[in-house]
Amino acid sequence: MHIIVAPDSYKDSLSARKAVSAIANGIRKAIPSAQWDECPMGDGGEGTLDALIMATEAERRCETVSDSLGRPRLAEWGWHFVSRTAYIELAEACGLQHLTPMERTAMHSCTYGVGELILTALDAGAERIILMLGGSATNDAGAGMLRALGVRFLDDKGRPLPPGGAALSHLDRIDLDDFDSRLSKVIVETAVDVDNSLVGDRGASVVFGPQKGASEEDIVILDAALAHFADKVAETLGEDFRELPGSGAAGGIGFAARTFLGAELRPGIELVMTQVGFRQRLERADLVITGEGRLDGQSMAGKTPIGIARCAREMGVPVVVLAGSLGEGWQSAYNEGVTAVLALVDGPMKLDEALIRCSELLSDRSESVLRLFH
Repeated sequence: MHIIVAPDSYKDSLSARKAVSAIANGIRKAIPSAQWDECPMGDGGEGTLDALIMATEAERRCETVSDSLGRPRLAEWGWHFVSRTAYIELAEACGLQHLTPMERTAMHSCTYGVGELILTALDAGAERIILMLGGSATNDAGAGMLRALGVRFLDDKGRPLPPGGAALSHLDRIDLDDFDSRLSKVIVETAVDVDNSLVGDRGASVVFGPQKGASEEDIVILDAALAHFADKVAETLGEDFRELPGSGAAGGIGFAARTFLGAELRPGIELVMTQVGFRQRLERADLVITGEGRLDGQSMAGKTPIGIARCAREMGVPVVVLAGSLGEGWQSAYNEGVTAVLALVDGPMKLDEALIRCSELLSDRSESVLRLFH
């Protein structure tokens, strides 16, 4: 029996690479003779960089940049010298996982560090940049990233705006005179993990603002500020991508990447599957085991397990999803090619305990799956 082990990370507990090891341990216990293909995955959020570096054998590099609150942070990125490709994961610079719940502030957090990583890639001679957007602590529509790249955002008195999405409500003029000219010669692709628009009921602020510390009042302010930002961008560049699926990814940085960098917005899982040759791996597979921390209705918008299931369905390969928890709407996964879904928790358990025991629970569920399929 040949199994593809292709989980995403289990947030606040296991990286995708460690999840692969836990699942493999369960397979080993159930069927010692089984063969498996270790394929850690990602959909643009935290951990996607690891998956791409493993698949492409890119060099792992580090750079000190600003986190979402402007503090120095050592962030990793990938450099593939032969293809002159840089792999940049937003979450490395300004990911939500780097903040405590008390530090989360969607009103003022900033993507400046992402721009600093892009500058580092340009200095290295990058001709192509894969920008992974997901897991952000920010809601500034990518304004911080653009500021690092030389764009100036000014109020009606010609003063630079302070960091953060809320400040965009005071934007009067966009100055592109110092925008880094090297970007016009670089191909930028973005891996997005959601298909939300920039503003509105399915926009960045309304849907994702609460998990980044935004109150109901903050959400109203942020949504209006991002709409005003889109108005000013349209006045300056003559294009308006606020309704484009994925423009609301990572607090709206998808909008900035498409508008200012000319980036193609691609579902992150599709881009990663292409990079790791997932379809080719499926040709000799009997089963795929995937999973992530939570499976719910929002997962259908492009999360890792669903992207994998859709691909595997085309080739008639069964897919089992091992989810840390199940939320409203998870049953829709069965319409997307998922064969079975199992939650990791096996009884009454506090979240802290579940996070600590995630590896053990993942191994146990994998063993159960394999005993069923064997």
